[in-house]
Formats: sequence, C-alpha cells, structure tokens
Amino acid sequence: MCEFCTKHGEGKKWYEIMENYSQELLNDPGRRTYIEQFVPRVRKSSKDNLSQLEWVKKKMPLAHRFIRKIASVSAKKYHFGQVVPLEDAEKIVEMVQSVTRVPCVCRTVLAGKSNARYCLLLGINPTDYNVDWPELKENLEVLSTSEAKSVLRDFDKQGLVHSIWTLKIPFIGAICNCDRDCLAYRYQVGSDLLELMFKAEYRAKIDMELCVGCRSCMSMCQFGAIEYSVAHDKCYINAQKCYGCGLCRVACKTQAIELLDIEEIFVV
Repeated sequence: MCEFCTKHGEGKKWYEIMENYSQELLNDPGRRTYIEQFVPRVRKSSKDNLSQLEWVKKKMPLAHRFIRKIASVSAKKYHFGQVVPLEDAEKIVEMVQSVTRVPCVCRTVLAGKSNARYCLLLGINPTDYNVDWPELKENLEVLSTSEAKSVLRDFDKQGLVHSIWTLKIPFIGAICNCDRDCLAYRYQVGSDLLELMFKAEYRAKIDMELCVGCRSCMSMCQFGAIEYSVAHDKCYINAQKCYGCGLCRVACKTQAIELLDIEEIFVV
C-alpha cells in the first residue's frame, strides 16, 4: 500500500475511508482559503513552472534533484493524487455527498480549452467559494450518483485515466480524468520532473493464453507499460511502468487483461 494508506487509511486503501471526504475537513478555514487560491495559482504559474523545471533538469540536474525532493514533499501536504481504476472511482462517488462536474484547469492551461469538463468535485459546491474562475459558473453540472458513474464509464472508454486529488491532506476533493494534457502527467510521467501522484493499488496482468497479439492495448496505455514480443506474438505488462489504471482492459477484445491488487501480488 502507498504511504497515505498507512497514514490516513486505517490499514485500508486511504480513499475508502469516509472521514477523508468529511464536511468537517472541508470546513476547515485553512482548507477553504487553499481551495479559493488553488485555481488562480495553477492558472497563473503552472505552465511557466513546467517550462522552468524542464530547463533546470536539462541544464542543472543536481539542482533539479534537490527541487524535486522538496517540491514532492510539499505536494504530499497539500495537493497530491493517486490513480484509481474505474471500479474504485465508482465506489468513491457512492460515498460522497455530492458530485459536481467542472471544467479541467489543466486543459485550460495546457490546451487552451476552457470548457473541457473532465473533473468531478467531491462534496464541494464551488459556488460557495470566492474563486476567480470565469468559466466555472457557465459549465458546472451537479450529477446524481448514477450520472457520475455513467460519466466515469464514458471517460474510461475514451481512454482517460481516473485519479483522486487532495485539497490539503487528507481531504479528497476531486476525481480527475486525465490524458497527456494533464499537468500531473506532464510533470511526473512525461518529463519526470516531480512526484505528484501515486500509482494505483493494482497492477495489470495479461493472460498469455487469451492474448492474440493484436496490440490494441498498447495504444490505450498512457504510461508505456505494455510491450510486445515479436517472437511470441504476445503483449506483456512492464510492472515497473504500470500505473494500474486498468484502461488497457477497455481495448482488449479477448478480455485477456485483469487488474490484480498489489497486496495479492507481493504476498508470498
């Protein structure tokens, strides 16, 4: 299990604990201020920070390693994520008091798309906050539990990775549904600049008897974790690269791929 499971999960997956979505946490004055400042801060500086960190990593690798360590530790106190498969994302929307679909600030910053509604706020009514986010009022949508599940399934079919995100640890405030225009993806996976999210509590496994070597799963994986053997005409999972998102299952026509809980994989 990840370190948050140990600190905030009572021996379970930390995002299965109701307290981490509680109104008591949400109503903390410091958290309210953090939430109100979050989007304006991301919109103002995240793209420039990304470019600057890429330059530092290339030109000053020792300095980058120091910055990476400090910034990653800070992120784990405030805004940190974890990949979750569809099944767990559906369980989460069953647990929370409300789900509100809002525009994705990452896609606003990186792709210039102001109405890309790929983020789900959990238990948060954004209209209760003084947030400088012009597109928000025009594009927010309150979803029922069944509607939220349907949206998540559609995102899954589109190849979007589900991930949960904190707004000051340990409060879980959002499920994001990401592609390569996600800031966390660019920072962590695309450029290896910072650690901003944990892998899922699962890893994918391919049944070699069922795999026909079509390689459809490879195009679905955002993490480059699926490799192909010409000699065997089979695909296989690189466990070191796999984030356990489960999207590869969507592309597999023979249902050769399953997700295994890492607790089961590493128990001897």
